[in-house]
Amino acid sequence: ELPPSEFMQVADSTWLVLSVVSNGREPPGCQATGVTKIARSVIAPLAEHHVSVLMLSTYQTDFILVRERDLPVVIHTLAGEFDIYKEEGGECVPVTSDDVSNGFLKPKPSASPMLHPVQSPQTRFCVLTVAPDTLPAIATMLIDVLFYSHSPPWDAATGSQDLDSITFFSFSLIEGYISIVMDAETQKRFPSDLLLTSSTGELWRMVRIGGQPLGFDECGIVAQIAEPLAAADISAYYISTFNFDHALVPEEGIAEVIQLLQQRQESGR
Repeated sequence: ELPPSEFMQVADSTWLVLSVVSNGREPPGCQATGVTKIARSVIAPLAEHHVSVLMLSTYQTDFILVRERDLPVVIHTLAGEFDIYKEEGGECVPVTSDDVSNGFLKPKPSASPMLHPVQSPQTRFCVLTVAPDTLPAIATMLIDVLFYSHSPPWDAATGSQDLDSITFFSFSLIEGYISIVMDAETQKRFPSDLLLTSSTGELWRMVRIGGQPLGFDECGIVAQIAEPLAAADISAYYISTFNFDHALVPEEGIAEVIQLLQQRQESGR
């Protein structure tokens, strides 16, 4: 419904959401499965079959977005390990590989995905949620942060931002659940009694993937981060964006994460 604009760039694909649960299809018995737990069973196999994904973590769960045209490959790839359902009229309906795989051709092996540089700014982040009925109380502040906060200085010599610190603010509203990621300094501007976080109140550090906008035709970017973290049993909060991919990890684990990713880079050369 948004009017065409020279200021708005739109990807040329329609995306579908995959929600991975650990206990069947009935909502009351389902437990959302985090990005680290599905690194080997979902993310890595899709990368091997050259499926590009967008990853979106929220306060409540994690979602994988795949291009609609890749759906036959996705189902063919995952059907051996997962029961797959689609939602029709609010009901979960089983999907078999035969339903969507007419004419499906298994992709030919290709070169390993490119390993992109990983940067880690010093900024400390909070992962929060807010009750929908209290949203009006912070609406003005949200608008101010979203549209009027200043970005880090742009370095004309290198053509990049100063990543000693980074301005990053994420707001998602999915099925009535609100998730917010903001830096610890920005959090101080909001009423503390309205923002909910985990009981530990832990802070997170970020690793950002890509030295330039990544596009959507490349695969294996999420796997580049998720696989080594899964092997080390390190939890992550992952956000793909139009230009870059971002993984948040608990602050106390950032040194180990950087070491793991550097080792991955060196072994891939």
